[in-house]
Amino acid sequence: MRLIDLSHVVEHGLTTYPGLPAPEIGVHLGFEDSHGVYAAGTEFQIGRISMVANTGTYLDTPAHRYRDGHDLADLPLARCAGLPAVVVRAAGRGHALDAAAFAGLDVAGAAVLVHTGWDASWGTEAYLDRDHPHLTEDGARALVDAGATLVGIDSVNIDDTIGTARPAHSLLLAAGIPVVEHLTGLGGLPDTGAVFTAVPVAVRGLATFPVRAYASVG
Repeated sequence: MRLIDLSHVVEHGLTTYPGLPAPEIGVHLGFEDSHGVYAAGTEFQIGRISMVANTGTYLDTPAHRYRDGHDLADLPLARCAGLPAVVVRAAGRGHALDAAAFAGLDVAGAAVLVHTGWDASWGTEAYLDRDHPHLTEDGARALVDAGATLVGIDSVNIDDTIGTARPAHSLLLAAGIPVVEHLTGLGGLPDTGAVFTAVPVAVRGLATFPVRAYASVG
């Protein structure tokens, strides 16, 4: 079995989404300062990070969109771990992915991973372009109706961000379907047959958090 990492690395000062602050990564207790705390020859480092929840590759729960939606602490593992993956090859379909992009696919109970190739520009201004691949309202509704368990994409947002409506988030999260954004490496997965996992920390009161998304391929 091969494990394929599908997450971006979170680094100090790296912008994930336009307008959101970059993470600040530093040291709370350094090796040298720990010498007075522990026995001779024993040293530790304790790091610290300050960031918004939407940093790196992250998962959205319904509480991201809805006041009465469940948060990370109540996210069922069955919604984000050990899911059969269906990879949708969306390159060449244009940036607005409607129901036709998912026609004929059996996505019931699956993690639907939309492979656009947009991740190739990660860390650049091009990645943050508002004219990026996204799901339309029709496309999101098709996945809800087909019984998808989770939906992920390798671009800057699953919704069109030129306007202010967010139909993909609205429909998917209303149905209890977690959304994973800023995936990478989907080109290394087969169309079907991989098993997808993207588990966030169970934080009470937070709706979104970074994940270490990966797939296992037998």
